[in-house]
Amino acid sequence: MQRSVTYKLYAMMFLQFFIWGAWLPPSFGFFGAGALGFNESQQFGLNIAFPISAIIAMFFGNQFVDRNFAAERFLAFSHLMGGLSMLGFGALSWMKFSSDAPADNYWMFFACMAVHCLFYVPTISVTNTIAFASMTDPQKEFGPVRLWGTIGWIAASWPFIFILADWAKIPTMEAAGGFVNWLGTALGTSLTGAELNRGKCAAFLTAGIASLLLAALSLTLPHTPPKPAKENENSLAWLEAMKLLKHPFLLVLFLVTFIDATIHDGFFFFAFTYLEKVGVPSNWIQPAMSVGQIAEIGTMAFLGYVLKNLGWRYTMIIGILGHTVRFAVFALVPNPYCAVAVNILHGVCYAFFFATLYILVDEVFPKDARTSAQGLFNFLILGLGPIASRYIWPFLQKQYTTNDVVEYKTLLLYPSGAALVAAVLLLLFFHPPKGNLSGGGGHA
Repeated sequence: MQRSVTYKLYAMMFLQFFIWGAWLPPSFGFFGAGALGFNESQQFGLNIAFPISAIIAMFFGNQFVDRNFAAERFLAFSHLMGGLSMLGFGALSWMKFSSDAPADNYWMFFACMAVHCLFYVPTISVTNTIAFASMTDPQKEFGPVRLWGTIGWIAASWPFIFILADWAKIPTMEAAGGFVNWLGTALGTSLTGAELNRGKCAAFLTAGIASLLLAALSLTLPHTPPKPAKENENSLAWLEAMKLLKHPFLLVLFLVTFIDATIHDGFFFFAFTYLEKVGVPSNWIQPAMSVGQIAEIGTMAFLGYVLKNLGWRYTMIIGILGHTVRFAVFALVPNPYCAVAVNILHGVCYAFFFATLYILVDEVFPKDARTSAQGLFNFLILGLGPIASRYIWPFLQKQYTTNDVVEYKTLLLYPSGAALVAAVLLLLFFHPPKGNLSGGGGHA
């Protein structure tokens, strides 16, 4: 790739995940009684907007990019609409806390969140499409480009830990007894009440501004034109992509991706309460969770080397086994240091499975359906998997809870075992092709 194009792809990935990383972490607890004041069903509506959008995107958004719309223009339009709607959500929140009025305009909040998610979710596939179209060696080049998305997420989420701190109550570094004690105090001394809520509003406004910046940047990205259906091809790109699930290796990968996505989302469901239970101080839980994202940067950097030497199947098996090991350590070694250290495997889980999956999809699916194929798997990663996760893991947790005490030792062996089953399925039945499926290539 030309250096100027490479830098633009870095910036594209940085902003793409900066947007998500800016508003998602502060949203936890923001919709409920302590802030916006919505009831449980209303909160569920706001929280489910993202995974539902992933399902809708597979049928509509990605279709436009494959068949009707240049990818970079779709990206610009989507982030323009998504940015304006997120600014609307932030502005509504700011007005609510500035006037201390009840949040009785739920449907305005819901409309802003739903519009943002509907336009944002397809762009995750579209940015992959633009990146792959600009690369000469995706196996080598995608990892370094995608790691800038992780950097963007961290750059968006970490500053708000300090922005939302109550600095009036935080002593000087000297008075705190050194940097470590000072940092622990700063991380654990949060704003409260209206001041905290006003600070969280800034996160939504920041996400909206970043989205508008990406809309402008998108117009400078390499032209990635649509590819209309050829004769005898289905005009619906997503249907063309789904038809390729007739290949056994893709059907296996589809099933394994669903299992892995459900387990991956389950990690976030379990981790916050588990880390506190085993003795990680509450003010250090968020940084402890970020260990995995920091490790992801390093893992992405040498993904190409691993793929070249191990190939698709074994790289993805290692990625899934990362979940097996992580949950097994959680279950069998309930120690705060081990619990934090094992989060390093998050980088392996993401890069070696999900990032590898995106590269594989780009290489084996026909060019005219690649964005829809990316969306087909994002339907599982961002949609169906998280939805299943939010039913399965709470149900199982209730079975292992007595008098509000959770028996994690047995409970956490379920996701560990599920990941092991998924790895075995890949080992036995996943035989990816040597070439592109558009020509009906054989299996490796």
